[in-house]
Amino acid sequence: MSKGYDGVVLTSPVTVPYVRFAHETAHWWIARGLRGALDAAGMRPGDIDGLSVSSFTLFPDTPVGLTQHLGLCLRYLDTIPMGGASGVVAARRAARAVQAGDADVVACVAGDMNRIDSFRQLLSAFSRFSLDAAYPYGYGGPNANFALIMDAYMAEYGATREDFGRIAVAQRDNALRNPHALMKKPLTLDDYMGARMISDPVCLFDCVMPCAGAEAFLVMREDEALRRGLPFARMAGTIERHNAFPEDPVQLRGGWAVDIDTLYDSAGCAPEDIDLLQSYDDYPVISMMQIEDLGFCEKGGAVEFVRGHDLTVTGDFPHNTNGGQLSVGQAGAAGGYLGIVEAIRQVTHQAGPTQVEGARRAMVSGFGMVNYDRGVCSAVAILEGA
Repeated sequence: MSKGYDGVVLTSPVTVPYVRFAHETAHWWIARGLRGALDAAGMRPGDIDGLSVSSFTLFPDTPVGLTQHLGLCLRYLDTIPMGGASGVVAARRAARAVQAGDADVVACVAGDMNRIDSFRQLLSAFSRFSLDAAYPYGYGGPNANFALIMDAYMAEYGATREDFGRIAVAQRDNALRNPHALMKKPLTLDDYMGARMISDPVCLFDCVMPCAGAEAFLVMREDEALRRGLPFARMAGTIERHNAFPEDPVQLRGGWAVDIDTLYDSAGCAPEDIDLLQSYDDYPVISMMQIEDLGFCEKGGAVEFVRGHDLTVTGDFPHNTNGGQLSVGQAGAAGGYLGIVEAIRQVTHQAGPTQVEGARRAMVSGFGMVNYDRGVCSAVAILEGA
């Protein structure tokens, strides 16, 4: 078992409000996220000496260029190019840097632009696997990939489209409480079932909407947060795993399943002790997999689980309390931060209208970097309020 994260905390969660399209660059969004986190902590740029960045659209720059662009002088710099797993991975690596004394305060920021046609251009060169093994045959893109996964999941475990719809509908209910969510119209199960098909069995409301935005938080020593009077979350445990189960012909489980017992052991808790779950939800079928692989039910049991639980903020299993990407939007790599920023808010009781009453312990899981047939990166963290 790895060493714990004692003495290091996460604080100052910030969301830069999303927009469907914008002309600003990724640099602009990341700068706004950084400024927001610093303002929330009452700090100035010179007070941080570490930066972790996740972005798909920063090109041709890297985070190295950002240090000059933003006038930062750092002794710790990292980039986490892991899509939906980026937030948890950034937090655990930044925490180790602070714990080791390689940095005192690390700002973790993710942001991306979204102009007309940005998403298509991003996908056109997303991975060598896709370029070589899928696109030449007229096949590819996440909708087609996840249609195969969703179809296989339905065949293997008896899930129906209504089951996936329950997740989408509950998240829309949560999103109506969230002022940052782009989806403002109520969604019923009839609406979900009647939506146009995108890539059978994936329909319109199974898909996230690309947008522009940013998310950020700070990692620092607990005594520093106390000195500044900042609400903070402790990391009770984290795991990450890459390229798990490569022998599976289709992805019906993720890397979470490999290390989940280690996570609960290190955090000193069990699934029934978790007050809310923030799962990465680029498609509802992936949330189904996480509910299983994170130990809330047996493999294949998520079908009955979502039928038997209320997934809304006021329900018995609060899930993606801010609405998740399905109803908030997917701001590129910031989608991998959406869950952890909300989890920090929840356990520090700063979530406002999406707050789960009495929330003390939150689990946030990430999933990212889909090659032509599966997501390769996975990560999980359990956060606790002070």
